[in-house]
Amino acid sequence: MTQYPAPLTIDAKTRETLKVLFLAKHALGDGSLHPEDGNHAVYHNEVRTILEGLFDNLKVGDRYAMLFDPPEVDFVFSLLNRGGFVNSEMLVPLLCNRRDLPYLGGSPILRGLSDDKHLSKLVARARGLPTADWAIYRKGGPVDEKLCPMAERMVIKPNASSASWGVRDAGDWAGVKDAVAAIHEEGHDAIVEPFLTGSDVEVPVVTINGRPVILPMMLFEQADPTHLRTYWEKRDLVERASKYELVDFEGSPFEAAIAEHTANLAQEFVPFDYGRYEFRLDADKGELNFLEVNLNCNLWSQKVFGRSAKRAGWTQEQLIETIVAESLRSHGLMG
Repeated sequence: MTQYPAPLTIDAKTRETLKVLFLAKHALGDGSLHPEDGNHAVYHNEVRTILEGLFDNLKVGDRYAMLFDPPEVDFVFSLLNRGGFVNSEMLVPLLCNRRDLPYLGGSPILRGLSDDKHLSKLVARARGLPTADWAIYRKGGPVDEKLCPMAERMVIKPNASSASWGVRDAGDWAGVKDAVAAIHEEGHDAIVEPFLTGSDVEVPVVTINGRPVILPMMLFEQADPTHLRTYWEKRDLVERASKYELVDFEGSPFEAAIAEHTANLAQEFVPFDYGRYEFRLDADKGELNFLEVNLNCNLWSQKVFGRSAKRAGWTQEQLIETIVAESLRSHGLMG
C-alpha cells in the first residue's frame, strides 16, 4: 500500500501574527447552494470556515477591488477564479504581483498556461504524453475545416472552460462550425476534439518541500462511457442519477503509467502549490489520453481533492493547512 507524507502544519506564531486575505465569489455567503454556481458556494464557505480556524487575522472578501490598493495583509488565498470575463483566472495573481504581495497558487503565466487547454495539450504532447488530436479556433480567427480532426462525434467547448461549462457535441462539420460560432459569440475561444469513450482519471497533486506529490487518484466511473458530463451535473444543479460515480482508482494496472505521465508534466508547472491532472481512460481498449491541467482547482471535501486527501489519511482541515503551509514556506513567510 502506498505511503503518503504526513500533512504540513502552520506554527503558532504564524497563526497568530500573519494577516491573510481570503477572496472568493461566495466567501461572504452562508454556505447554501447557489442557483447558478451550485456547490461552489458550499465549497467557498467550507474553505472560509477552515481558514478562520487557522488564522487569527483573516480578512474575507469577494471583489477584485480589494487588491487595487495595497491591502494591509501579508498573504492572499484566492478562489476568485471565474470573474465573468475571459482569462479572469489570471487577474488576482497579476494584481498581487503588482503589489509584490505573496499569494497561493501558480504565477499568472502558469495559470494562463494551464487554463488554456490548447497550450497545455501542446506542452503535454511535447513531454511525450499520449494526447488525442484537437483543433483550436480563436475568437476572431479563421474557422478552417481542414484543421479539425473530424470523428463520428466531436466535443466543442470554450478553451478555458471549467467544470464543463459551455460544452457541446456534434456529429458533422456543420454542427461543429455552428457550435464554434456560438462559443465565439459568447466571447470565448473554442477547442474541438473527438469524443473519447471512457471515464476520467483525476490525479490530485500538492507541493511539499518544493516537490510535486501525487495524492491518491480517483476515477469518475461512468455507467455509460458515452455520456457527456455537463456543468449542471458537476455543480449538483440537476439530478445526475447514477450516470457516474467518483470511486477509488488505486490498484489499477494503469496507475503507474498515469503517475509517470503526471510527474513528467508537473515539472512544467512548478511551483504551483496544488493542481489536478486529468486523463481519459478507456480500460476495455487500454487507451489512455491526457485531457487537461487545472491549477488552483476545486478543493471541496466532497470533490476529488477532498476525497483523495481522506484516502491519504488527511482531514479536510489538514489538506488546506498543508497547501497553505507549503506556500507560506516558499514565500519566506514561515520557517
